[in-house]
Amino acid sequence: MPIPDTRRGLLIILSSPSGAGKSTLARRLMGWDPTLSFSVSATTRVPRAGEIDGKDYHFLSEADFKALVSDGAMLEHAHVFGNFYGSPMAPVAAAINEGRDVLFDIDWQGAQQIKTSLLRDHVLSIFVLPPSIAELRRRLVSRGQDSDEVIAKRMQRSWDEISHWDGYDYVLVNDDLDTSFERLKTIVSAERLRQPQQPGLRAFVRGLQSEFEENVA
Repeated sequence: MPIPDTRRGLLIILSSPSGAGKSTLARRLMGWDPTLSFSVSATTRVPRAGEIDGKDYHFLSEADFKALVSDGAMLEHAHVFGNFYGSPMAPVAAAINEGRDVLFDIDWQGAQQIKTSLLRDHVLSIFVLPPSIAELRRRLVSRGQDSDEVIAKRMQRSWDEISHWDGYDYVLVNDDLDTSFERLKTIVSAERLRQPQQPGLRAFVRGLQSEFEENVA
């Protein structure tokens, strides 16, 4: 009897305050498994120089975006600085049905919307915490990307983000990047074996039952 080797994909959510290491962990995860892909968001903002529709974003008119929301075709959406952003459901559902995992780098509000969506059975949510607030600030400063004012705003926002840690399936304290990455790989590997992710199991077990009835009962 063939052992089922097909599976459904996972919708992997990574969230954290800025500076906790989420983006680095996401890049490492995609390097570990090149079949992983980032979800391409939709937005109503104007494309910037060099951005490609369908690769960087799905650029939509406000009317088209709102129509998708009304039709329940967005996994999550938000209004940010005068523009709408969201995650179209169709390409994610197609990937999951084909056994491909999709990675989301979103905040806790988007994560909550996805965890109550039609694809909720395939969601794996992980929150990344810094080892301390002092270390979080040190990392933001050491990146050299933001002004003192921007860093201060990120630090003010970090506590609100951290306060939602208990709404996630797993929490990683990123005190050591290599250790956190090994733990992340372990989580993903185990979650891929969850019963809802293995559609062939039911038929396999029915085959075992038939074999038992024929040879034992």
